[in-house]
Amino acid sequence: MSDTTVSSSFLGRTRELLRRALRDVVDGATSLTARNGLTVRPDLPDDDLVRLQQQIDASLSGRGGEASARSNATELARCYLDLNEEGRLRFYRLLTDEYGVEPAHLDAAMQKVRDAADDPTAYARAIANLRTRLQSPRMKLFRQFNSLEHGIKFLVDLRADLREKLRDHPELRPLEDDLKYVLSAWFDAGFLVLHRITWAAPADLLEKLIAYEAVHEIRSWNDMKNRLESDRRFFAFFHPSMPEEPLIFVEVALVNGIADNVQDLLDESAPTQDPETADTAIFYSISNAQPGLSGVSFGDFLIKQVVERLSARLPNVKTFSTLSPIPGFRRWLERRIAEGADLLSHEQEDALRAVAGDVEADDSVLLALLNRPDWHRDEAVSEALKPVLTHLVAGYLLYQRREGSGTALDPVAHFHLSNGARVERINWLGDTSEKGFQQSAGMMVNYLYDRARIEQNHEAYVSGSEIPASSTVRNLL
Repeated sequence: MSDTTVSSSFLGRTRELLRRALRDVVDGATSLTARNGLTVRPDLPDDDLVRLQQQIDASLSGRGGEASARSNATELARCYLDLNEEGRLRFYRLLTDEYGVEPAHLDAAMQKVRDAADDPTAYARAIANLRTRLQSPRMKLFRQFNSLEHGIKFLVDLRADLREKLRDHPELRPLEDDLKYVLSAWFDAGFLVLHRITWAAPADLLEKLIAYEAVHEIRSWNDMKNRLESDRRFFAFFHPSMPEEPLIFVEVALVNGIADNVQDLLDESAPTQDPETADTAIFYSISNAQPGLSGVSFGDFLIKQVVERLSARLPNVKTFSTLSPIPGFRRWLERRIAEGADLLSHEQEDALRAVAGDVEADDSVLLALLNRPDWHRDEAVSEALKPVLTHLVAGYLLYQRREGSGTALDPVAHFHLSNGARVERINWLGDTSEKGFQQSAGMMVNYLYDRARIEQNHEAYVSGSEIPASSTVRNLL
């Protein structure tokens, strides 16, 4: 069985197991469920939409107590899972248009705050009332799923579905914002539990890891087993409400010296090293296993937990580094060139044109070379590109920030810098896979976790004062 088959069949099976679990709740409930049983067609036509809205209203009304609310929430979740793409879009629009914050109620609450400015007791009550008014009815609905078995997993998957619609339907953003707000309160680093995964783990968990791997594809079961060998460590963070669903997993190689090439690191034919002789832990893949939790912060210092675990078990390991992709670099580079930015000096431009051959004067010689198949196998082209790309990557990582937040533009850089790492080394042709060339022209970067400076690096980064980096990287600029 190919990994593509494993991934697609597993994800479909996960959705079906969730649907069955919700049906079991319905079937095991009281006669109230049978009385309120709701069936809708997949595309949610108008008459079904009306009945679904009535079910939502009943769930929000509080009539019938907790058992009724649980039953109604279960019916809504089950119906949602039976909808097709069109039906789900109509469901999102219903929640967006009909169950947001009521402007008149919000205005009245704000006026009460203003009127009570001179009375501390009344002011406190007014603020509490305003806080309540800021909670939309749909947020109350989301919280009702919290009491259901698999209810939180249902909301996580619902947000994953919803996020796929946002580009074409930005009007759904308020719904996504509310759902993210609710999930953010439930998924904090303090709730997460760290476990090591071994080959003895249940097969369905290993299938999930194969399906969810987002950095370096797990190509086969042999590849999976290689990543669980004695000179490897595979850790996953879990949440008590989703004990069988990894949230983030971290893959580590125990080696000697800081690795600079991921193909070598993942070579299945390489001999297995005695982990007791290793002096370096390389974090080579860190994946968010739940797309529905994208953008939900699990807090800083997650990697520090793994570092501390490794340090306690393997005292000979003194260096903790990543071998990380630079997923935003190629996209940033193409955008800047399209904007007419002068990224190359005259000397660099001349050096590239000398090896490029027939390229129009107005065309980007840099992109022309990068778009050539197997350009890295041409020694002259590779030697000409190396100083140019290394310089550009260093500038991208150290100086390109997001507007507004001031955080690193590259998402992987932001994650590691937030966790207290520093930019240690840029690796030429560190990832020669197709994905590696598409994302970052084959470049990779090492982020170093110096145990004595993790908090200091974190503070320097989050304060906006600097992006911590080694002198080796700074000298590239």
